Amino acid sequence: MSEPLTCDVVVVGAGMTGAACALYAARAGLDVTVVDRGPVAGGTTGAGEGNLLVSDKEPGPELDLALLSLRLWRQLAGELGDLVEYEAKGGVVVAPTPDGLTALERFAAGQRAAGVDAVSVPADRLPDLEPHLAPGLAGAVHYPQDAQVMPALAAAHLLRASAARLLTGTTVTGVLRGPDGAVRGVRTDRGDLHAPAVVNAAGTWGGDLAARAGVHLPVLPRRGFVLVTEPLPPRIRHKVYAADYVADVASDSAALQTSPVVEGTAAGPVLIGASRERVGFDRSLSLPVVRALAAGATRLFPFLTHVRALRTYAGFRPYLPDHLPAIGADPRLPGLLHACGHEGAGIGLSTGTGHLIAQVLSGKEPGLDLTPFRPDRFPPRVETAPAPPEAR
Repeated sequence: MSEPLTCDVVVVGAGMTGAACALYAARAGLDVTVVDRGPVAGGTTGAGEGNLLVSDKEPGPELDLALLSLRLWRQLAGELGDLVEYEAKGGVVVAPTPDGLTALERFAAGQRAAGVDAVSVPADRLPDLEPHLAPGLAGAVHYPQDAQVMPALAAAHLLRASAARLLTGTTVTGVLRGPDGAVRGVRTDRGDLHAPAVVNAAGTWGGDLAARAGVHLPVLPRRGFVLVTEPLPPRIRHKVYAADYVADVASDSAALQTSPVVEGTAAGPVLIGASRERVGFDRSLSLPVVRALAAGATRLFPFLTHVRALRTYAGFRPYLPDHLPAIGADPRLPGLLHACGHEGAGIGLSTGTGHLIAQVLSGKEPGLDLTPFRPDRFPPRVETAPAPPEAR
């Protein structure tokens, strides 16, 4: 005889994506339990800047998801705006050289055709947007749709609004299956949770959870550092970054890449990024990375040369090889759904992801085509035997 159900769906992960899945599933009438081995926003979410961006996405499925997510974020801002520090600040992408500006304009033209509001800004108009920018830049594109939230607050308040049952400090050790082989919940170090659906919103650890369920999802950690300055009067009005940031986001390289990204916060400190490198889960402070971040920021905003940096922190972006998240039902295991692998865009893409997951859970047609996000799109890992001595 099967065990009685604990709830309708277990969401594994209490970060931003898990919180959004819980909120929209609950609003669809489902009874939700969220479980996380750490605290709310204790993983990638707590180490993020809270960016809600369309400016860094080329036309395609990720941009479609970003536009859906931004519409949902604006709706949530009407309900929770002050609580989550929602700020519709907009983004400014600058090009240092004429050739860089030509490439940026070409990129922006494709985005406009896909529904993005992208406004060209000649060099002599840049001080109108950002008075403290360095002189001599070739031009920029202004993205009014870009916004920001405080990610840890946002995750906490979305979970609170969902009224989901929340179990923190609880480690999932296995995925339960019924006699028919379908998902029947999860096993944790504090007991079993029985449900006909499990959502993998475990972020950088989504591949580990998939493996516990017996399926392959090649999520890898991509480390990034953020440099935090002393609190300042408002001087930087937008999220400002150099155009080469877009190429870094799309790169497959495991080597270190840095490109300047600078933005103010409601509390006063300036956040400085961005770096990307694949070094496993190594949190060691890297002085070369921190120096590169500082140098890039002062090239964009020379006044930062005289500002103190108070701290730096590292986070791990959940990276999938084709730079698209895994979203939707896993055809290899009925009852298992995935909502992970968003890399550095998880805060911005969380609302759309949660909305789509709730539609799948409710048996509705998803509002976006989920084919590009299929969890089973990656070839299975092949274990190769060592070559015989004569072949070495």
